[in-house]
Order: sequence, then C-alpha cells, then structure tokens
Amino acid sequence: MAEPIRVLLVDDHQVVRRGLRTFLEVQDDIEVVGEAADGAEGVARAEELRPAVILMDVLMPGTDGIEALRRLRELGNPARVLIVTSFTERRTVVPALRAGAAGYVYKDVDPDALAAAIRSVHAGHILLQPEVADALLTQEEANSGQGRGGSLTEREREVLGLIADGRSNREIARALVLSEKTVKTHVSNILMKLDLADRTQAALWAVRHGMTD
Repeated sequence: MAEPIRVLLVDDHQVVRRGLRTFLEVQDDIEVVGEAADGAEGVARAEELRPAVILMDVLMPGTDGIEALRRLRELGNPARVLIVTSFTERRTVVPALRAGAAGYVYKDVDPDALAAAIRSVHAGHILLQPEVADALLTQEEANSGQGRGGSLTEREREVLGLIADGRSNREIARALVLSEKTVKTHVSNILMKLDLADRTQAALWAVRHGMTD
C-alpha cells in the first residue's frame, strides 16, 4: 500500500483547520501531519515536517499566504501548495499562482472534491479554473511569447498540450511512449524557449494560444 499523502494545514482560523482535519483524517490515503496559524509558522512547519501538500489560506495576519509561498520557493521546499480561498477573494488567486501555488479551491468546496484536489496536485497536476486562467497571463505576456511558439518542435508542442491538460510528467511519458527523463528535458526546453518560469505559466500559455482540445 502506498504511503499516505502528508498534508499541512495553514489557516488563521482554528475552526477551519479543525474542520479540514476532521474530514481529511478519514481518508485512507491522506495524513494531516501538522497545522499552522499564519504564513511564517507555515513555512517553518513545512521545513520541519516536509509535507507533500500544503493547504494554504491567502489572507492571514502577519505573513500572508502569498509571502509564505515566495519563502517556500526561495527555500526550495518541494511541497505542492493548494490555495484554499473564499469566492470573494478571487483577486488574490492570481498573485498566489504567480508565487508558485499548484492550484486553488474555494472554502465551500465539496469535501470529496477537496480530497480529489489534494490527490491531483500531489500527482503533479495543476488546478486552474477559467476565471483566473485568462487573468494569470496578461495580454502583454501573451504577446511577448506569441512569436516564440514557432521555435517549439512538434514533440515539444505535444508535451505542452498535455501540460495544459493537467498531465504529470509520468502521464505524459505514458501517453507519448517516452521516458520521464525525456519528458523533463522537453519541459525544460519549453520553459526556456517561451521564457516562462514554471509549468503553471506554460499551461496558461498553451490555453491562451489555443493548444488545448
């Protein structure tokens, strides 16, 4: 049996953390390894506990979720961060994704959908919704990369399309009958050629330029 997904909860509301823990602890494949009440504590706990996935609130006193994301990236912490936000805080999602979040869910998400989201980001997928996908890449960014798309090889375009579909490197390798090492090389080349920082930006670039089904 596979090891459970280690999850850290970061939210300044104890009742929210308690509710999340209560639900997640009944999942056979998910283990809540710790909690934190603000971003600074969340970063410290992430370094200490090394969770696979972090559920992170955005608006918190002191160090907020976005600053915590930046610190985690600077530290090279490999945890996948899933932003948990309210519908009224949608404007905070774009900065969070730019700072390195793997996706987001709303606080009123169905419990089963939350568990599915945790499994998805843990598998290397990116959770994006239409209302922020367009906003994350500004028109200026889209235009700056427009001409670079022609420098991609046919194989790189195939890989990029699968990234936009939310596929992990392992899934891309299976779909294209390649090794994971080869897929990683293609992903690195794509980011370099399009002058993009990460897979999230690559996925959005592909969506913006019609490279998805």
